[in-house]
Amino acid sequence: MELHEVMRTTFAAREFTDDPLPDDVLWRILDNARFAPSGGNRQGSHIVVVRDAETKRGISQLGEPTVRRYIAQNKAGEKPWNPLHPTKVPQDVIDATEVPDSFVVPIRTAPVVLVVSVDLALVAAIDQDLDRVGVVSGASVYPLVWNILLGAREQGFGGTITTMAVLQEARIRDLLGLPGSHALAAVVPLGKPVRQLTKLRRQPLDEFVTLDRFDGPPLTP
Repeated sequence: MELHEVMRTTFAAREFTDDPLPDDVLWRILDNARFAPSGGNRQGSHIVVVRDAETKRGISQLGEPTVRRYIAQNKAGEKPWNPLHPTKVPQDVIDATEVPDSFVVPIRTAPVVLVVSVDLALVAAIDQDLDRVGVVSGASVYPLVWNILLGAREQGFGGTITTMAVLQEARIRDLLGLPGSHALAAVVPLGKPVRQLTKLRRQPLDEFVTLDRFDGPPLTP
């Protein structure tokens, strides 16, 4: 598969067949993904490959409280977990919200779940003193995660980046033995997708790429 085709067709796969993800294929995916860049080339990421069914179930359960608020906010017309717009949904409504299968089943049924963490002792959090949520540290881990998904797509497999378990980082740390300096970045279920999408909906370039200034003219061919 050509690189541009992989980039244009790597979708968020959440439904998987019963096909296994063989060790040699997983090795190939991760062996290529490791060439992703990281701040200062410090390569502070760690990947725990989870195949144990009970551990996968435990990870999915830890994400459920976060999912409840996400769904409740969506139903209320809010932007879930947005740092600029705090939720106005009462806690009792959040607690009574059902967790859709689409948020937990992928982690439970995928043949492999990757738990990706990053060592905070090795990141350069340049935006740590700004009066906003920090995002720069993600540059040292998410390129690796995306490389994994691109590599999985090229091999006929797929997955998605999930972050619902991050709020329970301390319990994930206990479950998997993560060191205290490691931050949970993503939980990535991987498997053979039930269907392979070939057309993705994305904004056209002229809606978010401008010249010289944020309010400049759009980039055109």
